[in-house]
Amino acid sequence: MATVELRFSALPEHVRTARLVAAAVARRAGVDEAVLDEVRLAVGEACSRAVGLHQAAGVTEPVRVALIEEEKQFSIEVGDEAPRSAPGDGASGGAADMDVETEEDEMGLAVISGLVDDVEVTAGEYGGLIRMTWPTTPPGVALT
Repeated sequence: MATVELRFSALPEHVRTARLVAAAVARRAGVDEAVLDEVRLAVGEACSRAVGLHQAAGVTEPVRVALIEEEKQFSIEVGDEAPRSAPGDGASGGAADMDVETEEDEMGLAVISGLVDDVEVTAGEYGGLIRMTWPTTPPGVALT
């Protein structure tokens, strides 16, 4: 299993770099050329979401991206360090702020789900993770 790890400051201008690196590694891993635009868009959306969560929460830790090449599949994990809290739990921000964040999260996740068939989203007290997976084709094997 080969893994490329990328960490970047939670700034929107770094999202493009993450997209380009993800597409290059996906191509090398054997992801179908016809799917690479979807990889770029999904990674861009996941990274933009993580940047937004970091900025909204005042988190200074970098956004984490892991590009994982496994047998017959390629996965990308985008992780954030933004704490999550339930509306009405007394956390700073209040329920109104949580509603706005939740609507933006749901829209971003809907876009990702429309681009990627295999998506796992987890979130906890100390951050979240989006794992997206695509099938790969071994070198020299043509899809029919």
